[in-house]
Amino acid sequence: MEKILATTARFLWDTPLIFAILLTGFYFTLGSDFFQCKYFSHIMTKTFRKILTKSKNNVSKGILSPLEAVSTAIGGSVGVGNIGGVATAIAVGGPGAVFWMWITALIGMIIKAAEVTLAVYYRNTDEEGNSYGGPTYYIQKGIGEEMNFKSWVIPALIFGAGIFSTFFITIQNYTASEAISSTFNISMVKVSIAYMFFTYFMVFGGIKYIGRIASKIVPIMCVFYIIAGIFIILKNAGNIGHSMVLIISSAFNGTAATGGFTGVAVSQVIRMGVSRAVFSSEAGWGISPMIHSTAKTDHPFKQGIWGAFEVFIDTIVICTITSLVIITTGEWSSGLSGATLALTAFQTGIGETGRCIVAVGVFLFGLTTSSGWYLYYEIILRHFLGERTDMKNLILKYYKIVYPFPGLIMVLYVINNGLPKNYVWYFADITLAIPTFINIFSILILSNKFFELVKDYKARYLGIGEIDEDMYLFYEDFKNDTRNM
Repeated sequence: MEKILATTARFLWDTPLIFAILLTGFYFTLGSDFFQCKYFSHIMTKTFRKILTKSKNNVSKGILSPLEAVSTAIGGSVGVGNIGGVATAIAVGGPGAVFWMWITALIGMIIKAAEVTLAVYYRNTDEEGNSYGGPTYYIQKGIGEEMNFKSWVIPALIFGAGIFSTFFITIQNYTASEAISSTFNISMVKVSIAYMFFTYFMVFGGIKYIGRIASKIVPIMCVFYIIAGIFIILKNAGNIGHSMVLIISSAFNGTAATGGFTGVAVSQVIRMGVSRAVFSSEAGWGISPMIHSTAKTDHPFKQGIWGAFEVFIDTIVICTITSLVIITTGEWSSGLSGATLALTAFQTGIGETGRCIVAVGVFLFGLTTSSGWYLYYEIILRHFLGERTDMKNLILKYYKIVYPFPGLIMVLYVINNGLPKNYVWYFADITLAIPTFINIFSILILSNKFFELVKDYKARYLGIGEIDEDMYLFYEDFKNDTRNM
Protein backbone atom coordinates (compact mmCIF):
# COMPACT_ATOMS: atom_id res chain seq x y z
CA MET A 1 0.00 0.00 0.00
CA GLU A 2 2.77 2.43 0.95
CA LYS A 3 4.54 1.80 -2.36
CA ILE A 4 1.32 2.51 -4.31
CA LEU A 5 0.71 5.74 -2.37
CA ALA A 6 4.34 6.83 -2.81
CA THR A 7 4.25 6.23 -6.57
CA THR A 8 0.91 8.04 -6.93
CA ALA A 9 2.05 11.04 -4.85
CA ARG A 10 5.33 11.40 -6.74
CA PHE A 11 3.52 11.06 -10.07
CA LEU A 12 0.91 13.73 -9.24
CA TRP A 13 3.34 16.25 -7.79
CA ASP A 14 5.99 15.69 -10.44
CA THR A 15 5.37 16.17 -14.15
CA PRO A 16 1.51 16.31 -14.36
CA LEU A 17 0.86 19.00 -11.76
CA ILE A 18 3.97 21.02 -12.56
CA PHE A 19 3.14 21.13 -16.27
CA ALA A 20 -0.54 21.83 -15.57
CA ILE A 21 0.39 24.88 -13.51
CA LEU A 22 3.06 26.08 -15.96
CA LEU A 23 0.77 25.74 -18.99
CA THR A 24 -2.07 27.43 -17.11
CA GLY A 25 0.26 30.28 -16.19
CA PHE A 26 1.40 30.75 -19.80
CA TYR A 27 -2.22 30.69 -20.98
CA PHE A 28 -3.30 33.40 -18.53
CA THR A 29 -0.15 35.40 -19.29
CA LEU A 30 -0.96 35.41 -23.01
CA GLY A 31 -4.68 36.01 -22.43
CA SER A 32 -4.04 38.99 -20.16
CA ASP A 33 -1.48 40.40 -22.62
CA PHE A 34 1.41 39.80 -20.19
CA PHE A 35 -0.24 41.97 -17.54
CA GLN A 36 2.12 40.96 -14.70
CA CYS A 37 5.10 41.91 -16.90
CA LYS A 38 3.86 45.02 -18.70
CA TYR A 39 2.19 46.50 -15.63
CA PHE A 40 4.57 45.26 -12.96
CA SER A 41 5.28 48.81 -11.79
CA HIS A 42 1.52 49.45 -11.58
CA ILE A 43 1.05 46.36 -9.39
CA MET A 44 3.84 47.44 -7.04
CA THR A 45 2.71 51.08 -6.93
CA LYS A 46 -0.94 50.25 -6.18
CA THR A 47 -0.14 47.77 -3.44
CA PHE A 48 2.68 49.65 -1.69
CA ARG A 49 0.66 52.87 -1.79
CA LYS A 50 -2.22 51.07 -0.05
CA ILE A 51 0.16 49.67 2.55
CA LEU A 52 1.55 53.12 3.35
CA THR A 53 -1.79 54.96 3.42
CA LYS A 54 -4.87 54.43 5.59
CA SER A 55 -7.71 52.82 3.68
CA LYS A 56 -10.81 54.99 3.21
CA ASN A 57 -12.94 52.27 1.65
CA ASN A 58 -16.06 52.19 3.81
CA VAL A 59 -18.55 51.48 1.01
CA SER A 60 -17.46 48.25 -0.67
CA LYS A 61 -18.78 44.93 0.58
CA GLY A 62 -16.37 42.67 2.41
CA ILE A 63 -14.93 41.79 5.81
CA LEU A 64 -11.22 42.61 5.57
CA SER A 65 -9.34 45.52 4.06
CA PRO A 66 -7.19 44.58 1.02
CA LEU A 67 -4.05 44.81 3.20
CA GLU A 68 -5.59 42.61 5.91
CA ALA A 69 -6.61 40.06 3.30
CA VAL A 70 -3.20 39.88 1.63
CA SER A 71 -1.42 39.83 5.01
CA THR A 72 -3.56 36.89 6.12
CA ALA A 73 -2.96 35.13 2.78
CA ILE A 74 0.79 35.76 2.91
CA GLY A 75 0.79 34.60 6.53
CA GLY A 76 -0.91 31.41 5.36
CA SER A 77 1.52 30.76 2.53
CA VAL A 78 4.84 32.09 3.90
CA GLY A 79 6.02 29.28 6.11
CA VAL A 80 8.33 26.35 6.28
CA GLY A 81 8.33 26.12 2.47
CA ASN A 82 10.04 29.48 2.17
CA ILE A 83 12.85 28.43 4.49
CA GLY A 84 13.26 24.64 4.60
CA GLY A 85 11.62 24.12 1.20
CA VAL A 86 13.90 26.57 -0.59
CA ALA A 87 16.93 25.06 1.14
CA THR A 88 15.86 21.60 -0.06
CA ALA A 89 15.46 22.88 -3.63
CA ILE A 90 19.06 24.14 -3.61
CA ALA A 91 20.43 21.09 -1.79
CA VAL A 92 18.82 18.70 -4.30
CA GLY A 93 18.72 20.80 -7.48
CA GLY A 94 21.69 23.11 -6.98
CA PRO A 95 21.81 26.93 -7.29
CA GLY A 96 20.17 26.79 -10.73
CA ALA A 97 16.88 25.82 -9.07
CA VAL A 98 16.59 29.45 -7.90
CA PHE A 99 16.35 30.68 -11.51
CA TRP A 100 13.44 28.33 -12.26
CA MET A 101 11.76 29.43 -9.02
CA TRP A 102 11.84 32.99 -10.34
CA ILE A 103 10.36 31.98 -13.72
CA THR A 104 7.60 29.96 -12.04
CA ALA A 105 6.84 32.82 -9.64
CA LEU A 106 6.50 35.24 -12.55
CA ILE A 107 3.74 33.19 -14.20
CA GLY A 108 2.40 32.26 -10.77
CA MET A 109 1.59 35.95 -10.25
CA ILE A 110 -1.04 35.91 -13.00
CA ILE A 111 -2.44 32.52 -11.87
CA LYS A 112 -2.96 33.88 -8.35
CA ALA A 113 -4.45 37.08 -9.80
CA ALA A 114 -6.94 34.98 -11.81
CA GLU A 115 -7.91 32.83 -8.80
CA VAL A 116 -8.42 35.85 -6.57
CA THR A 117 -10.35 37.82 -9.19
CA LEU A 118 -12.77 34.95 -9.81
CA ALA A 119 -13.16 34.31 -6.06
CA VAL A 120 -14.16 37.96 -5.50
CA TYR A 121 -16.44 38.12 -8.55
CA TYR A 122 -18.38 34.97 -7.61
CA ARG A 123 -18.37 35.49 -3.84
CA ASN A 124 -21.51 35.23 -1.75
CA THR A 125 -22.96 37.54 0.92
CA ASP A 126 -24.38 35.70 3.95
CA GLU A 127 -27.26 36.58 6.27
CA GLU A 128 -24.99 38.88 8.32
CA GLY A 129 -23.79 40.80 5.26
CA ASN A 130 -20.33 39.21 5.23
CA SER A 131 -18.74 38.15 1.94
CA TYR A 132 -17.12 34.76 1.34
CA GLY A 133 -15.81 33.09 -1.80
CA GLY A 134 -13.29 30.67 -3.25
CA PRO A 135 -13.12 27.69 -5.62
CA THR A 136 -16.28 26.01 -4.32
CA TYR A 137 -18.18 29.25 -4.93
CA TYR A 138 -16.97 29.84 -8.48
CA ILE A 139 -17.50 26.16 -9.28
CA GLN A 140 -21.12 26.49 -8.11
CA LYS A 141 -21.93 29.86 -9.66
CA GLY A 142 -19.64 30.06 -12.67
CA ILE A 143 -19.69 26.45 -13.82
CA GLY A 144 -22.90 25.23 -12.16
CA GLU A 145 -25.28 28.15 -12.67
CA GLU A 146 -23.86 30.09 -15.62
CA MET A 147 -22.84 27.02 -17.63
CA ASN A 148 -25.73 24.89 -16.40
CA PHE A 149 -23.48 22.07 -15.17
CA LYS A 150 -25.87 20.38 -12.76
CA SER A 151 -23.22 18.07 -11.25
CA TRP A 152 -21.07 21.00 -10.03
CA VAL A 153 -21.40 19.74 -6.46
CA ILE A 154 -19.17 16.73 -7.22
CA PRO A 155 -15.96 18.66 -8.02
CA ALA A 156 -16.82 21.17 -5.26
CA LEU A 157 -17.13 18.36 -2.70
CA ILE A 158 -13.90 16.72 -3.86
CA PHE A 159 -12.10 20.06 -3.58
CA GLY A 160 -13.44 20.69 -0.08
CA ALA A 161 -12.72 17.13 1.09
CA GLY A 162 -9.17 17.32 -0.28
CA ILE A 163 -8.43 20.55 1.58
CA PHE A 164 -10.01 19.21 4.78
CA SER A 165 -7.86 16.09 4.64
CA THR A 166 -4.98 18.18 6.00
CA PHE A 167 -6.91 18.97 9.20
CA PHE A 168 -5.46 15.99 11.10
CA ILE A 169 -2.23 15.72 9.07
CA THR A 170 -0.53 18.94 10.12
CA ILE A 171 3.15 19.57 10.78
CA GLN A 172 3.21 23.33 11.46
CA ASN A 173 3.09 22.97 15.25
CA TYR A 174 5.74 20.23 15.16
CA THR A 175 8.13 22.16 12.91
CA ALA A 176 7.78 25.40 14.90
CA SER A 177 8.18 23.58 18.23
CA GLU A 178 11.23 21.68 17.02
CA ALA A 179 12.92 24.89 15.80
CA ILE A 180 12.40 26.72 19.10
CA SER A 181 13.20 23.67 21.24
CA SER A 182 16.49 22.87 19.48
CA THR A 183 17.62 26.50 19.42
CA PHE A 184 16.69 27.65 22.93
CA ASN A 185 16.82 24.26 24.71
CA ILE A 186 13.18 24.41 25.81
CA SER A 187 10.96 21.37 26.22
CA MET A 188 9.28 20.63 22.91
CA VAL A 189 5.99 19.83 24.64
CA LYS A 190 5.99 23.19 26.42
CA VAL A 191 6.64 25.01 23.15
CA SER A 192 3.88 23.01 21.46
CA ILE A 193 1.36 23.89 24.18
CA ALA A 194 2.34 27.56 23.90
CA TYR A 195 1.91 27.32 20.11
CA MET A 196 -1.56 25.83 20.62
CA PHE A 197 -2.62 28.70 22.90
CA PHE A 198 -1.25 31.29 20.48
CA THR A 199 -3.32 29.60 17.78
CA TYR A 200 -6.41 29.85 20.00
CA PHE A 201 -5.65 33.53 20.54
CA MET A 202 -5.57 34.07 16.78
CA VAL A 203 -8.65 32.09 15.71
CA PHE A 204 -11.13 32.85 18.50
CA GLY A 205 -11.58 36.41 17.29
CA GLY A 206 -12.71 35.18 13.88
CA ILE A 207 -11.81 36.42 10.40
CA LYS A 208 -11.82 40.13 11.24
CA TYR A 209 -9.51 39.64 14.22
CA ILE A 210 -7.10 37.37 12.32
CA GLY A 211 -6.98 39.96 9.53
CA ARG A 212 -6.14 42.79 11.94
CA ILE A 213 -3.43 40.77 13.70
CA ALA A 214 -1.96 39.51 10.41
CA SER A 215 -1.79 43.03 8.94
CA LYS A 216 0.44 44.02 11.87
CA ILE A 217 2.51 40.85 12.40
CA VAL A 218 3.17 39.69 8.82
CA PRO A 219 4.72 42.90 7.41
CA ILE A 220 6.99 43.26 10.48
CA MET A 221 7.88 39.58 10.36
CA CYS A 222 8.77 39.73 6.67
CA VAL A 223 10.78 42.94 6.99
CA PHE A 224 12.71 41.56 9.97
CA TYR A 225 13.60 38.39 8.06
CA ILE A 226 14.53 40.34 4.92
CA ILE A 227 16.82 42.75 6.83
CA ALA A 228 18.64 39.87 8.53
CA GLY A 229 19.05 38.11 5.19
CA ILE A 230 20.27 41.22 3.37
CA PHE A 231 22.79 41.86 6.16
CA ILE A 232 24.29 38.39 5.61
CA ILE A 233 24.28 38.79 1.82
CA LEU A 234 26.04 42.17 2.05
CA LYS A 235 28.49 40.72 4.55
CA ASN A 236 29.41 38.27 1.80
CA ALA A 237 29.18 40.91 -0.95
CA GLY A 238 32.29 39.53 -2.64
CA ASN A 239 30.38 36.31 -3.38
CA ILE A 240 27.24 37.93 -4.84
CA GLY A 241 28.53 38.14 -8.42
CA HIS A 242 29.79 34.56 -8.38
CA SER A 243 26.50 33.40 -6.82
CA MET A 244 24.42 35.06 -9.57
CA VAL A 245 26.63 33.53 -12.28
CA LEU A 246 26.24 30.15 -10.56
CA ILE A 247 22.44 30.51 -10.47
CA ILE A 248 22.16 31.42 -14.17
CA SER A 249 24.72 28.95 -15.53
CA SER A 250 23.48 26.05 -13.40
CA ALA A 251 19.91 26.67 -14.56
CA PHE A 252 20.84 25.62 -18.10
CA ASN A 253 23.90 23.42 -17.61
CA GLY A 254 23.19 21.56 -14.36
CA THR A 255 25.57 21.58 -11.42
CA ALA A 256 28.78 19.60 -11.07
CA ALA A 257 29.64 17.70 -7.88
CA THR A 258 31.41 19.86 -5.32
CA GLY A 259 31.90 19.49 -1.57
CA GLY A 260 28.94 17.57 -0.17
CA PHE A 261 26.86 18.27 -3.30
CA THR A 262 26.60 15.23 -5.58
CA GLY A 263 25.83 17.07 -8.82
CA VAL A 264 22.61 17.10 -10.89
CA ALA A 265 21.37 17.30 -14.49
CA VAL A 266 19.35 20.19 -15.91
CA SER A 267 16.07 18.23 -15.68
CA GLN A 268 16.51 17.85 -11.92
CA VAL A 269 17.36 21.54 -11.58
CA ILE A 270 14.15 22.57 -13.38
CA ARG A 271 11.96 20.08 -11.51
CA MET A 272 13.16 21.21 -8.08
CA GLY A 273 12.93 24.91 -8.89
CA VAL A 274 9.42 24.71 -10.32
CA SER A 275 8.02 22.37 -7.66
CA ARG A 276 9.41 24.41 -4.74
CA ALA A 277 8.05 27.64 -6.25
CA VAL A 278 4.61 26.03 -6.58
CA PHE A 279 4.72 24.81 -2.98
CA SER A 280 5.94 28.19 -1.76
CA SER A 281 3.48 30.52 -3.52
CA GLU A 282 0.56 28.04 -3.55
CA ALA A 283 -0.43 29.50 -6.94
CA GLY A 284 -3.10 27.26 -8.43
CA TRP A 285 -4.01 25.60 -5.14
CA GLY A 286 -7.17 27.68 -4.71
CA ILE A 287 -6.70 28.29 -0.98
CA SER A 288 -5.56 31.89 -0.47
CA PRO A 289 -8.31 33.20 -2.84
CA MET A 290 -10.72 32.20 -0.07
CA ILE A 291 -9.11 34.88 2.13
CA HIS A 292 -8.91 37.46 -0.64
CA SER A 293 -12.61 36.95 -1.38
CA THR A 294 -13.47 38.58 1.97
CA ALA A 295 -11.69 41.84 1.04
CA LYS A 296 -13.47 45.17 0.73
CA THR A 297 -13.09 46.12 -2.91
CA ASP A 298 -15.21 47.67 -5.66
CA HIS A 299 -13.55 45.74 -8.50
CA PRO A 300 -12.53 42.03 -8.44
CA PHE A 301 -9.27 42.60 -10.34
CA LYS A 302 -8.20 45.22 -7.80
CA GLN A 303 -7.89 42.38 -5.31
CA GLY A 304 -6.44 40.17 -8.05
CA ILE A 305 -3.51 42.59 -8.14
CA TRP A 306 -2.98 41.93 -4.43
CA GLY A 307 -2.86 38.22 -5.30
CA ALA A 308 -0.04 38.88 -7.76
CA PHE A 309 1.72 40.97 -5.11
CA GLU A 310 1.38 38.06 -2.66
CA VAL A 311 3.33 35.74 -4.99
CA PHE A 312 5.98 38.42 -5.54
CA ILE A 313 6.60 38.87 -1.80
CA ASP A 314 6.33 35.18 -1.01
CA THR A 315 8.61 33.75 -3.71
CA ILE A 316 10.55 36.52 -5.45
CA VAL A 317 11.48 38.35 -2.22
CA ILE A 318 11.42 35.92 0.74
CA CYS A 319 12.63 32.85 -1.16
CA THR A 320 15.34 34.82 -2.96
CA ILE A 321 16.66 36.15 0.35
CA THR A 322 16.81 32.61 1.74
CA SER A 323 18.49 31.35 -1.43
CA LEU A 324 21.18 34.02 -1.55
CA VAL A 325 22.00 33.57 2.14
CA ILE A 326 22.53 29.84 1.53
CA ILE A 327 24.58 30.35 -1.67
CA THR A 328 26.71 33.37 -0.67
CA THR A 329 27.75 31.73 2.60
CA GLY A 330 28.85 28.65 0.64
CA GLU A 331 26.67 26.31 2.72
CA TRP A 332 24.71 25.14 -0.34
CA SER A 333 27.38 22.49 -1.07
CA SER A 334 27.77 21.35 2.54
CA GLY A 335 25.60 18.27 2.07
CA LEU A 336 22.95 19.56 4.48
CA SER A 337 19.31 19.96 3.47
CA GLY A 338 15.98 21.40 4.57
CA ALA A 339 15.57 23.69 7.58
CA THR A 340 18.94 22.49 8.95
CA LEU A 341 20.69 23.97 5.89
CA ALA A 342 18.86 27.30 6.28
CA LEU A 343 19.60 27.44 10.03
CA THR A 344 23.27 26.66 9.41
CA ALA A 345 23.57 29.31 6.67
CA PHE A 346 22.11 32.01 8.91
CA GLN A 347 24.32 30.84 11.77
CA THR A 348 27.37 31.04 9.48
CA GLY A 349 26.33 34.55 8.44
CA ILE A 350 25.70 36.19 11.81
CA GLY A 351 26.50 33.58 14.42
CA GLU A 352 24.05 32.18 16.93
CA THR A 353 21.86 35.27 16.46
CA GLY A 354 21.17 34.14 12.90
CA ARG A 355 19.97 30.75 14.07
CA CYS A 356 17.71 32.44 16.63
CA ILE A 357 16.22 34.70 13.95
CA VAL A 358 15.37 31.73 11.73
CA ALA A 359 13.96 29.73 14.65
CA VAL A 360 11.68 32.59 15.73
CA GLY A 361 10.78 33.14 12.07
CA VAL A 362 9.78 29.49 11.66
CA PHE A 363 7.61 29.76 14.80
CA LEU A 364 5.84 32.94 13.66
CA PHE A 365 5.50 31.79 10.05
CA GLY A 366 4.07 28.51 11.34
CA LEU A 367 1.57 30.37 13.55
CA THR A 368 0.32 32.59 10.74
CA THR A 369 0.09 29.56 8.47
CA SER A 370 -2.05 27.74 11.05
CA SER A 371 -4.41 30.72 11.44
CA GLY A 372 -4.61 31.11 7.65
CA TRP A 373 -5.56 27.46 7.16
CA TYR A 374 -8.18 27.81 9.90
CA LEU A 375 -9.90 30.39 7.71
CA TYR A 376 -9.72 28.14 4.64
CA TYR A 377 -11.54 25.40 6.54
CA GLU A 378 -14.10 27.85 7.95
CA ILE A 379 -14.98 29.34 4.57
CA ILE A 380 -15.48 25.87 3.06
CA LEU A 381 -17.69 24.91 6.01
CA ARG A 382 -19.72 28.10 5.62
CA HIS A 383 -20.37 27.33 1.98
CA PHE A 384 -21.47 23.73 2.43
CA LEU A 385 -23.64 24.56 5.46
CA GLY A 386 -25.30 27.32 3.46
CA GLU A 387 -28.31 29.02 5.03
CA ARG A 388 -28.69 26.56 7.91
CA THR A 389 -27.68 29.33 10.32
CA ASP A 390 -28.19 27.56 13.66
CA MET A 391 -26.33 24.42 12.60
CA LYS A 392 -23.59 26.52 10.99
CA ASN A 393 -23.02 28.63 14.11
CA LEU A 394 -22.96 25.52 16.33
CA ILE A 395 -20.47 23.65 14.14
CA LEU A 396 -18.20 26.69 13.75
CA LYS A 397 -18.25 27.25 17.52
CA TYR A 398 -16.94 23.75 18.28
CA TYR A 399 -14.66 23.80 15.26
CA LYS A 400 -12.74 26.71 16.83
CA ILE A 401 -12.33 24.72 20.04
CA VAL A 402 -10.92 21.56 18.44
CA TYR A 403 -8.89 23.19 15.65
CA PRO A 404 -5.50 23.56 17.44
CA PHE A 405 -5.50 20.06 19.01
CA PRO A 406 -4.29 17.97 16.02
CA GLY A 407 -1.03 19.97 16.01
CA LEU A 408 -0.36 19.20 19.68
CA ILE A 409 -1.35 15.55 19.20
CA MET A 410 1.13 15.32 16.31
CA VAL A 411 3.96 16.62 18.53
CA LEU A 412 3.11 14.17 21.33
CA TYR A 413 2.92 11.33 18.80
CA VAL A 414 6.31 12.19 17.27
CA ILE A 415 7.99 12.46 20.68
CA ASN A 416 6.74 9.01 21.69
CA ASN A 417 6.72 7.17 18.35
CA GLY A 418 8.79 9.19 15.89
CA LEU A 419 7.42 10.75 12.72
CA PRO A 420 4.34 9.02 11.27
CA LYS A 421 4.90 6.41 8.59
CA ASN A 422 5.49 7.81 5.12
CA TYR A 423 2.10 6.69 3.85
CA VAL A 424 0.45 9.38 6.00
CA TRP A 425 2.37 12.10 4.16
CA TYR A 426 1.82 10.42 0.79
CA PHE A 427 -1.90 10.41 1.49
CA ALA A 428 -1.78 14.13 2.33
CA ASP A 429 0.11 14.88 -0.89
CA ILE A 430 -2.43 12.98 -2.98
CA THR A 431 -5.46 14.58 -1.35
CA LEU A 432 -3.96 18.06 -1.89
CA ALA A 433 -2.97 17.39 -5.51
CA ILE A 434 -6.50 16.39 -6.55
CA PRO A 435 -8.23 19.63 -5.44
CA THR A 436 -5.39 21.59 -7.07
CA PHE A 437 -6.16 19.92 -10.41
CA ILE A 438 -9.86 20.69 -9.91
CA ASN A 439 -9.09 24.35 -9.19
CA ILE A 440 -6.78 24.71 -12.20
CA PHE A 441 -9.36 23.26 -14.58
CA SER A 442 -12.07 25.45 -13.01
CA ILE A 443 -10.20 28.71 -13.54
CA LEU A 444 -9.35 27.64 -17.11
CA ILE A 445 -13.04 27.03 -17.79
CA LEU A 446 -13.86 30.47 -16.34
CA SER A 447 -10.89 32.23 -17.97
CA ASN A 448 -13.08 34.34 -20.28
CA LYS A 449 -14.69 35.98 -17.26
CA PHE A 450 -11.24 36.78 -15.87
CA PHE A 451 -10.12 38.29 -19.18
CA GLU A 452 -13.32 40.40 -19.27
CA LEU A 453 -12.58 41.76 -15.81
CA VAL A 454 -8.95 42.52 -16.72
CA LYS A 455 -10.14 44.37 -19.83
CA ASP A 456 -12.67 46.31 -17.76
CA TYR A 457 -10.02 47.21 -15.17
CA LYS A 458 -7.69 48.53 -17.88
CA ALA A 459 -10.50 50.70 -19.25
CA ARG A 460 -11.57 52.07 -15.87
CA TYR A 461 -8.20 52.57 -14.17
CA LEU A 462 -5.53 52.60 -16.88
CA GLY A 463 -7.40 54.45 -19.62
CA ILE A 464 -6.94 51.60 -22.09
CA GLY A 465 -10.06 50.87 -24.14
CA GLU A 466 -13.68 51.89 -23.56
CA ILE A 467 -15.67 51.30 -20.37
CA ASP A 468 -18.71 49.04 -20.72
CA GLU A 469 -21.19 50.69 -18.35
CA ASP A 470 -23.53 47.69 -18.61
CA MET A 471 -20.96 45.20 -17.34
CA TYR A 472 -21.60 43.63 -13.94
CA LEU A 473 -18.53 43.68 -11.70
CA PHE A 474 -19.95 41.09 -9.28
CA TYR A 475 -22.03 38.00 -10.01
CA GLU A 476 -24.46 38.89 -7.19
CA ASP A 477 -25.27 42.18 -8.94
CA PHE A 478 -26.11 40.24 -12.10
CA LYS A 479 -28.30 37.76 -10.20
CA ASN A 480 -30.09 40.50 -8.25
CA ASP A 481 -30.93 42.55 -11.35
CA THR A 482 -34.61 41.83 -12.07
CA ARG A 483 -33.98 42.30 -15.79
CA ASN A 484 -32.05 39.01 -15.81
CA MET A 485 -34.80 36.96 -14.18
